[in-house]
Amino acid sequence: MKEAPEGFKEFFDLEFSRLRDFGYVLCGSWSEAEELAQDAMVRTLHAWGRIRERENPGVYARTVLVNRRRTLFRRSLLAAKVEAPEAGPLPAASSVEDRTVMWEAINRLPRRTRAAIVLRYYEDLSEAQTAAVLGCAVGTVKSLVHKGLAQLRELLKETTSTEMGESR
Repeated sequence: MKEAPEGFKEFFDLEFSRLRDFGYVLCGSWSEAEELAQDAMVRTLHAWGRIRERENPGVYARTVLVNRRRTLFRRSLLAAKVEAPEAGPLPAASSVEDRTVMWEAINRLPRRTRAAIVLRYYEDLSEAQTAAVLGCAVGTVKSLVHKGLAQLRELLKETTSTEMGESR
């Protein structure tokens, strides 16, 4: 078996669980998140010689994960058009912890907005790093985050109103 390049094992030990968690936030499935993280690590390993000195390998791995998720998402949309399965609404949660309610609300955001929010506040990346991972301008990140936070506020208001038995 071939030995991992210098520094990659340490990088893997430090970043894999964070990548898997990030993948879960993007797709809502632990098994898919695990596959995305593994794929991102394999692709990062293949590029290790050229990225470890010039680029931030963590940002590179997150970019690979986001791009891979985007590709899989597009394929699933295409398959959905062909198969036309029925999609039901998200189940309403009653009496759940605040954290669970927050993640449910985040999962209801549009895909790109959700990615921007998670990268900025969960992964604690700067606007420039988030822009690099998403492959867009810093201004786009600012806009996505601003709109996403407004949408989250509304979603959380709806959730709170529903839990209290109020109608909106």
